[in-house]
Formats: sequence, structure tokens, C-alpha cells
Amino acid sequence: MGCQSCAVGGCGSKAKTTDSGGAEVATKTAGCSSGGCSSGGCNKLNSFDWLSDMSPIAGPAYGVVEVKFKGGRKEYYRNVHNLDLTTGDFVVCEMTSGYHLGAVSMQGDLVRLQLKRKHVQINDDTKAIHRLATARDLEKHQQAVLRDLPSLYRAREIVRELKLHMKLSDVEFQSDNTKATFYYSSEERVDFRELIKMLAGEFKVRVEMRQISLRQEAGRIGGIGSCGRELCCSTWLTDFKNITTSAARYQNLSLNPAKLSGQCGRLKCCLNYELDTYVDALRDIPTVEKPLETQKGRAFLQKTDIFRKIMWFGYSSESTWHPLPIKRVIEIVALNKQGVIPESFDVLTPVGEKEVVPLAALNADLTQLDKKYAIRGGGGSGNKKKKKR
Repeated sequence: MGCQSCAVGGCGSKAKTTDSGGAEVATKTAGCSSGGCSSGGCNKLNSFDWLSDMSPIAGPAYGVVEVKFKGGRKEYYRNVHNLDLTTGDFVVCEMTSGYHLGAVSMQGDLVRLQLKRKHVQINDDTKAIHRLATARDLEKHQQAVLRDLPSLYRAREIVRELKLHMKLSDVEFQSDNTKATFYYSSEERVDFRELIKMLAGEFKVRVEMRQISLRQEAGRIGGIGSCGRELCCSTWLTDFKNITTSAARYQNLSLNPAKLSGQCGRLKCCLNYELDTYVDALRDIPTVEKPLETQKGRAFLQKTDIFRKIMWFGYSSESTWHPLPIKRVIEIVALNKQGVIPESFDVLTPVGEKEVVPLAALNADLTQLDKKYAIRGGGGSGNKKKKKR
């Protein structure tokens, strides 16, 4: 969640300021629960209501509201009391037991479209919004947020004492301080019954352990990717699709796990962003299953410039790569299938099929010169003009 100064809602942490006389004059944001606004938490999974300036559709407003909580978690609640809500308002939401404080992130027809896209069914069992948050609610929520970080450190110490193979990544206390949700990741099944007893006794609250994937863990913690921007999973990405190494092969990327893996240790989600474009462009690229055969030697495919339609080949005896257009590569592959070996990449005529020039044609110039001088010499001195006396 962001801070109260954000237009999209925040974590509710605020500090009071007073003047020289001791009277309260204003409030200011005390910072996000993750340590400050500079951490990027205020922009986590923000959404912009593009329909806010449009006139409402005839009929009653859509009665479901999207509410955002800590870590970018979003849920949908019914506005059963027909509250006049604005994006960014803090509301008290119904929970399984007790209540929790969240910020309105989206409302109106956009929520209806989101529910349709995510296949979420709204019925009478859907939780409702109780009321707008008061100053007392915000104060209690701030106290709950301040418990998150110390509780996380203490819980990690307990996990180490019990020698459990799990990683605690985050903790979220409910606004009424009656429940705490611990988010963890693990590659194996963990028996944390003893852990729940110790945590409940330590913090005097009901404890819920929720396992999340490594991608979800990276989204909750946040960070900066190798591109220099905030992680997609912590800013806008909500659906994690399956990513395979074939996506890197299609894009001619080096199969280096250190470069292809994100902060979660899995393949980067951005490998799928341009995959469809590469697949469409690869339809015109021929498949070279073996080296090209030329009189100079066997040429191996080194790399392919997919969008420029150029393939680079190199001989094993040379370090130089030769660029060939796709059309030329197709011609050489066709000749090799026929058992024909061209002379080079530029000259496709085989050596054995070169045009044979007749010997008479090579000596034609010499024959003409012989005839010319034979005519001049055959006349003798009779052809010379007589000198005048």
C-alpha cells in the first residue's frame, strides 16, 4: 500500500504535527510500512480510472468496489450501504472475523469488467464494506502496521529455532489487531503446527500461514530489475503465466540462467512480452538443420538477425562470419539437397558444371593477327609505290 498522500490510497500511517503552543495543526505521512516512500511501495499495482470523468450510465451505479490492501493485494466488496466513495478513500471492510482497513482502488463499470475478465462471481456471500474509515480507525490501523516488521524478525528467529525449511517473506496484521497473516515460501511440505502455537503465544493473535510462490514473494517485497525499472510483478503484473526456455530460444537469447532469471530465481516474465512478434517473424526464416556445403568448406550457422532477415555463417577454419540473405540461404540449401556443392556463397555455379570455352575461341585473336600480317607480307615489294624521278 502507499501512503495517505497518494491519490490511490495508502497504508494509513501518519504522524501528527503541532505548533509551538502544542495544538495539532496538520498531519503528514509517516512513511510506508516497508520503510519509506522511496521504496516504491506507493506505486504498487496502481490502477487509473479512465472512466472517472465520464457521465454516469443511466441507472444505479455498480454496487461492487475494488479495495487494495498491503502488498498490492486486491479484493472485491459489495457497497451494500450505497456509500458515496471516491478512489483513494479508506474504508472498513468485512473479514472472516473482525474487520480490516483498505483503500478504494477502483469502482464503477471498470470493476464489472474486471470481474468478468477474472471470472469472479458476486453473490450474497461476498463480503461487504461497513463504513468509511474514521480517525480512530486510521490510528488503530497505523498501530497494526507498525507491528509488521518487528513481528517478522521475531517470527524468523522462531523458524530458525524450530529448524523449519521455510522462508518467511512478509506479515500482515489485521487492522483490529486480532489476526496476523504470515506469508512464506517453501519447496517442500512444512509441518508448522508447533510454529503456529509459538507465534500465537508470542503475539497474542490468531495466526494464519499462507504459502505463496516465489513470483508472488518478489511482487510483495518489490525491487529493481536488470532493466533499471521496478519489478513488473510489484507494479502492474497480476497474472503469472508459464515461461519456458523455448521463449529465449525463439528470441536468440543466450541460455545463461544468470541473465534469464529474475529476482525470484525463475525465468523473467518479460520473456513473454515480445514472443508473439518473434514467432511471426520466424515464419520466413528457413530451418538450417546442418552446415552449408561449399567448395571452400562447411559453413556453420552462427546467428540470425530475425527482423533484418539475415543469417550469419562461418567456416570452421576462419573466424570471419559471412552475412547471407534468406533467399540465398534457401538456394544453397536446395542445391545441397540435390547433391550439388556451389563454389562459394556468391557463386552458386558448381565447379564441375562451369561453361567450357572451346580452344578455338581462345586462339581467335591470334588467328586474326596471323592473317593480318600474312596479307601484308605476301605482297612483296611489288606493292610499293615507285619513286618519282
